[in-house]
Amino acid sequence: MTIYPLTSQRGLRMSATFPSCYSKQDLQLTLMIVRQFTSRGVTSHLCTRFKETQNRPVMARPSSDLAAFREVFSKAKHVAILTGAGVSAESGVPTFRGEGGFWRKWQAQDLATPGAFSQNPSRVWEFYHYRREVMLTKSPNSAHVAIAECEARLQKQGRRVTVITQNIDELHRRAGSTNILEMHGSLFKTCCMSCGHVGVNHKSPICAALEGKGAPDPNTSDAQIPPHDLPRCEQDGCSGLLRPNVVWFGETLDSDILTRVEEELDLCDLCLVVGTSSIVYPAAMFAPQVAARGIPVAEFNMEETPATMRFRFHFQGPCGTTLPPALARHNNEP
Repeated sequence: MTIYPLTSQRGLRMSATFPSCYSKQDLQLTLMIVRQFTSRGVTSHLCTRFKETQNRPVMARPSSDLAAFREVFSKAKHVAILTGAGVSAESGVPTFRGEGGFWRKWQAQDLATPGAFSQNPSRVWEFYHYRREVMLTKSPNSAHVAIAECEARLQKQGRRVTVITQNIDELHRRAGSTNILEMHGSLFKTCCMSCGHVGVNHKSPICAALEGKGAPDPNTSDAQIPPHDLPRCEQDGCSGLLRPNVVWFGETLDSDILTRVEEELDLCDLCLVVGTSSIVYPAAMFAPQVAARGIPVAEFNMEETPATMRFRFHFQGPCGTTLPPALARHNNEP
């Protein structure tokens, strides 16, 4: 399964054979996924799940009744929380997506690829060094904290909260969450290109040659650091070139992580979608799949998304404002 933003599929012709209840956004999403399935290959189980989701009628407009959500939340035993860039944006984390999302003169799509790293590992490491250093100045916001506190509190009651995140910033972990599935990896992990060792690395700077490098100003010249001075593997007898342990454009997600995600979603009796645009696949499939089984799904986002009409609840506004009261201790909790 390869990550594709919706914008990469512009220009696809719409099919007249889809049910009339589908919106233009639904059609765009469906056509994108069909093309992805046929050209890239996805497990038959996920294909079946997607077809089941698409065959379900669109639900009535989701509720914004907080008391009704709180009642559902108070009874949930296994909560899955899907998070995206929106939850970290409130901490001041740049997303590098869309208009204006540039580092120097490049967008993330130009740098976060295996080909870019092969051609210019110095430039790519400058980009990721800058992102690492920025993240060290950021703190979890009230949405991260609310999720972490909810997990700890419900765990004492024999209930389970799992965070499934597309973010690579580790703010959930710093807020105190422990049951986390990082679908796209972490800025603070590295992978050796030679031996494959994956390690945690919070050094600042990650290597001496990158100190003071990575300025995002478009007038800044590349540092052109020799490969032997870039981050190297410290495993005995290796010293291979390290790369950020994140999923780059054109790469597949970790199959073990995807299996664990699917298991969590199969078990959940409540799903929250927090700060995600629902346009990046395969993550955009997850909550609609859950909703298609009749499981309550609540979306917390700054705006409606292509999947909003398939959910039971939608709470519009900053996640740091809407999420804490939703996840606070309920009167029915012990």
